[in-house]
Amino acid sequence: MIPGTPELGRDKAPARISGMFDAIAHRYDLLNHVLSGGLDALWRRRAIGSLGLRGGETVLDLCSGTADLAIAATRGRRGAKYVIGVDFSAQMLRYGAQKLARRGLRGAVWLTQGDAMRIPLRSGSVDAATVAFGIRNVEAPAVVFQDVLRVLRPGGRFAILEFGLPPLPGVRQLYLAYFRHVLPRIGQLISGHTSAYSYLPASVSTFPEPAAMVSSLEKQGFVEVRAVRLSLGVVYLYSATKPFDS
Repeated sequence: MIPGTPELGRDKAPARISGMFDAIAHRYDLLNHVLSGGLDALWRRRAIGSLGLRGGETVLDLCSGTADLAIAATRGRRGAKYVIGVDFSAQMLRYGAQKLARRGLRGAVWLTQGDAMRIPLRSGSVDAATVAFGIRNVEAPAVVFQDVLRVLRPGGRFAILEFGLPPLPGVRQLYLAYFRHVLPRIGQLISGHTSAYSYLPASVSTFPEPAAMVSSLEKQGFVEVRAVRLSLGVVYLYSATKPFDS
């Protein structure tokens, strides 16, 4: 657990969280690149790679934000044919739509405002699903997992990227110091928002450990669930599969 203000990380009221992301949307991409040291693009590639796409799939990207992961899913010969991005922040989606227009991807990626706990898609309608750094922002992750299982076709893959705490003692201390003291200051300086980047370390501190995440996915019915440590445990990639007999 990260010392500080865990209460800030536990308040996941949708109106509060969407308002916070609306306020930082204009600097969100820049801050992602700066605060991750440019590793965010690598993490997204690993997540897309775990889906085993062959080309022609329809992918759901929850908590899509400014659509970076949705865009990554369309790249390459085996990229998805269509991606549906869902997010509850209107401003984040607006910036995402601008990126799609610049890249000529409006026919391949659709963005819609919605709640990850009530996915606006019919059952069995997508081949794969992703969530990048958004699952900790929802009130009930297990409800999201249950609904993702519903919309996936049998055999469909699910990939989740989320922050974690490095297990190595020396690395853990350095990371905690960065997370508690440096990251909020940089975030506030660039975004001009006083609480969004204090919320980040607080929300990570209240997020379940990898073993608990794996257990939660399995309880909802997923199989082949794995937690892969990336960048010394700064980030975890969770992967899971919907059973064919589900």
